[in-house]
Amino acid sequence: MIGKLKGIVDEIGEEELVLDVGGVGYLVAASARTLRALPAVGQAAALLIETQVREDAIRLYGFLTAGERDWFRLLQSVQGVGAKVALGVLGTLSGEAISAAIAHQDKAAMAMAPGVGPKLAARIVHELKDKAPAYGVADLGGAIADAAGAKLPRAAEDATLALVGLGYGRPQAATAVSRALAALGSEAATAALIKAGLKELAQ
Repeated sequence: MIGKLKGIVDEIGEEELVLDVGGVGYLVAASARTLRALPAVGQAAALLIETQVREDAIRLYGFLTAGERDWFRLLQSVQGVGAKVALGVLGTLSGEAISAAIAHQDKAAMAMAPGVGPKLAARIVHELKDKAPAYGVADLGGAIADAAGAKLPRAAEDATLALVGLGYGRPQAATAVSRALAALGSEAATAALIKAGLKELAQ
């Protein structure tokens, strides 16, 4: 399986790109958000890859961050959401926006994505309300995750678990701690993050 590709951007289309890796052009599907963020044609780029093998084809899906790739996988755990719809959601909503939509059960926001009607939007926010971890943190300006999609600091993970223990849902707790971390910095202690997270949840 291919997990990552580094090469030269050869072509960028509406739904996919061609990445030249050592003279071999890999056709990689990606979200509109990822395609917009790519370097110009002729420039170097690195993509995390999700490989999907079907009876009739092998498809490659590319992502700039691990968070986006994780959302791609998680969204497809919902019945009716395939790779194309998952990319549509990721192209329309940032990771933070998806987390917020799930946390607040905002069907209208989810339905903004192409291919997602009202019924599917309701199913997505309902089925992922207890599954969605703290993805999307890279959208908060780099204070939480670096460009490689690094995981939350240990203190932030502990703070999130503490808030969950107090009865808050995982998505709500993760969003609150992410915002607290963005405000306090990556070196913030667990206790400070819990306190700030509770203030976020009280708003």
